[in-house]
Amino acid sequence: YDNFKLILNDVLKVDLKALLAEEFGGKPVAVCANLPYYITSPILFALLDSQVEWVAVCVMMQKEVADRLVAKPGTKDYGALTLAIDYRMDVKVAFNVSRKSFVPAPNVDSAIVVLTQKSAALPVSPFNEDRLFGLIRGCFAHRRKSLWNNLKTIVGKDEDRLGKVKEVLDRLEIDPQTRPERLSLVDFINLANAMHEKKLL
Repeated sequence: YDNFKLILNDVLKVDLKALLAEEFGGKPVAVCANLPYYITSPILFALLDSQVEWVAVCVMMQKEVADRLVAKPGTKDYGALTLAIDYRMDVKVAFNVSRKSFVPAPNVDSAIVVLTQKSAALPVSPFNEDRLFGLIRGCFAHRRKSLWNNLKTIVGKDEDRLGKVKEVLDRLEIDPQTRPERLSLVDFINLANAMHEKKLL
């Protein structure tokens, strides 16, 4: 078929932006795929880090991962992956796919997830995206620990630095004993920016 081209390459290694510019010459591009479940997150980040403005990313993945992508603050599925995707894209689960839909049946259920460009800008921007997500990963490193205990691991045990962390939390009206999963994306951005002002990040 003259409208189909198979490219044998590793999606985690190929320069997607250059490849698509060569193949489509700047036309809008969407992704439709059944992702290998064991590398779902790396592929999603490769797509989002590619600097390609996807019209949409429509992919099938393990239902447990899909639940994490659309999780709300305060729930057990909410975490660093939720926030990283939410920062860049709007996400919705189109529908679930039972394991019984496949022969032979796998051990997990699946879901079709659709990611599109964010429809509304965030009310605040981070001073540095890498530092923001470094902070988020650090805060979720030990989910059962309080935000305060995770922050102590990030900034160290120096009393002066911990005092500044306490000042930041007080100013933002964040309870140090709350769990990280109770903070929204905007909360984390405000926290990262305030910690940067205090030279803690």
